[in-house]
Order: sequence, then structure tokens, then C-alpha cells
Amino acid sequence: MGCDGGTIPKRHELVKGPRKVEKVDKNAELVARWFYCALSQEKLRRPIVACELGRLYNKDAIIEFLLDKSADKTPVEAASHIKSIKNVTELNLADNPAWGGDKESIKGDKYDDIQSARFICPVVGLEMNGRHRFCFLRNCGCVFSERALKEIKSEVCHK
Repeated sequence: MGCDGGTIPKRHELVKGPRKVEKVDKNAELVARWFYCALSQEKLRRPIVACELGRLYNKDAIIEFLLDKSADKTPVEAASHIKSIKNVTELNLADNPAWGGDKESIKGDKYDDIQSARFICPVVGLEMNGRHRFCFLRNCGCVFSERALKEIKSEVCHK
């Protein structure tokens, strides 16, 4: 039955140590940032806009957020700094020819490669999957990798 005098518990059986902190998977975090809207948590679809913090949003989610100013709705932290549609820039993204995510019928019987990106840098050809830094020009909305902007060394859009 136990504790009848025949057993002597050891220290590690009685004392519980500190709990281990759960670590966030970096790949999952990158997928969430580059493939999903920061406001509605839906997949990114065109037109895509970005704020000055670099977060990506679906444009219709931003418009719904700005139009719905009811008091019962709690303020969303992901878009609390956006006060009007002028605070975001619509992005001109270059499609990745190697990406076949939405082109094929999705039945649930195929492997989705989360490392393959939907968009690429039009100058260098780097995929926009979170491994490389990307920048956008606020006046035209063109998106480039940071490596491409270092090579071009101009503030003018390449198009």
C-alpha cells in the first residue's frame, strides 16, 4: 500500500523543480508572419497592404477594422496603431513561378511546403518566406529584398 514504514522517499520524488518554459518554434512564427494576415489570421490574399511596422494585412480586413468602431469590440493590438487607410501601403508583389499553392485543387492529400514562398524579390529572386529581410517603398509599394536594395543603391523604384 505504501508509506507503511518500509519505504523512504528520496528528495527528487518529493520536490518538483521549476517548469520548463515552452519555446516557440521559429519556423511556425515565420509562417504566421509571412503567410497569414496579422489582423484576421486568414491566409494573405491580394490586395495585400503593410503598415510602417512591417506587418502584412489583407486590405479588406483593414477596411472592416476601420469601419467597425463599435464600443463593444475590443481594440486589436495588431492594428491599434492604424487610424486610417493612409497609414498602410498597398504592396506590388512579384509572384513566385515555382509556387503552386492556390493553382492546384486542394484535397488534403498533398504535402504543403511551408518553406516555398508565394512571392519573390523581382530583382534578386529571393523568396519572401521570412529567412531574408524585405523592404517596401512607401511611395509606390514595390517590394524588394534588402540585398537587392543594397545592390541598386537608389531610392527610385526599379520599375
